[in-house]
Amino acid sequence: MMAVRAALLSAVLVFGSSLATQAATLVPPGNRNAEQPAIPGGSASRTRAARTTYEAKYEKIIALLRNDAALREKMRGAAADFGIDPIHLAAAMIGEHTYNVDAYDRLQTYYVKAVSYLGSSFGFAHKGETIDNFVERPQFETCARFSDSYSLWACREGVWEGAFRGKTIDGVAFPQDRFGAVFFQPFYAGQTFGLGQLNPLTALKVSDLVTETTGLPKISADDPQGVYKAIMDPDATLAYMAATIKVSIDAYRDIAGFDISANPGITATLYNVGNPRERARALKTANDRARSSGEAPRMPQENYYGWLVNDRIEDIEALF
Repeated sequence: MMAVRAALLSAVLVFGSSLATQAATLVPPGNRNAEQPAIPGGSASRTRAARTTYEAKYEKIIALLRNDAALREKMRGAAADFGIDPIHLAAAMIGEHTYNVDAYDRLQTYYVKAVSYLGSSFGFAHKGETIDNFVERPQFETCARFSDSYSLWACREGVWEGAFRGKTIDGVAFPQDRFGAVFFQPFYAGQTFGLGQLNPLTALKVSDLVTETTGLPKISADDPQGVYKAIMDPDATLAYMAATIKVSIDAYRDIAGFDISANPGITATLYNVGNPRERARALKTANDRARSSGEAPRMPQENYYGWLVNDRIEDIEALF
């Protein structure tokens, strides 16, 4: 009887998921914008400082992916674990290495770089206050109701934005900056790592999903070296990348009612800007308001980073 009940429940869940996907509006491949949206000044400054060009950086990361069949196979495996197309992983890598940092020539260099950080002594803290102590402040009590890592850290990030960012609390002035930049980048602001150029906060959010899906050890903010290893080691970081992309696809389907799985430019955009659940809620709210006024709903839009992905989609598809 228990076996029958379990089978029925499983069938209901699968059917329900299928209905949710069917109900979502498919975002077709390609760009919604005829011209590339503006590229942020910081990206242009980094590229000039490195005496290179976006095109040169694009060709470098594409060459790494084309020339490394073992890496592409790892990407296929990670994507399959999370039920996404590996093209989304390639899209995120291409966007990050074109507009943020240069790619290394060989995958082995990423392994060497990862090992170099493991012997370093650092922590996640601001002005001597560790992140573990900081989130014990009473302002974060509202987050105690969350047990999953994504909801917990997203809640904490929201509290930071509303209660601390740019404010002085108990005589301590807090920076007008993102939560991830203030507490989770101990070497320099804007720091991201590895093939996926992940921020430690992003990795912490998807830690539960990665552990449940792959069996990789759960990472924790009280073990910064473990977090860095997870996001810098190519074998682990692909899982964190895939999990991050899956969260975006699921959020836009379940919250905003859009299926973005066929548009790597949109998933790359969300990989770049982060907070997909919050953005999906904002889009749903805006579209509900538009419909009530008799206006057409707005589809998800690619940014400059996602626009490049869709513009070069033939190159990316050829990888797989």
